[in-house]
Amino acid sequence: MPVIGVLHLELRIDHAESLKDRRNVIRGLKARLRARHNVAVAEIGPATLLNRALVSAATISGDRVFAEKVLRAVEDDAASILGGMLESSYVEWVE
Repeated sequence: MPVIGVLHLELRIDHAESLKDRRNVIRGLKARLRARHNVAVAEIGPATLLNRALVSAATISGDRVFAEKVLRAVEDDAASILGGMLESSYVEWVE
């Protein structure tokens, strides 16, 4: 039975002075995570908040252990890309 894992990343983008600054951070994060980890990535929070964002990455696998490894790698990579902008993260499972 396939398992779907969704990693939610809550960001605080203090240096954003415009929505364009905010979009640049999110666009770069999404592109790097997609390219490096073969996951689906989307901004799922309201796009009108200047200094906050919720970005999620999803993977599907027949093996939960593998999906956990993928999402852990995505989280580690996001933390290194974002530094202090990553406020929190959590994983949601659909089985």
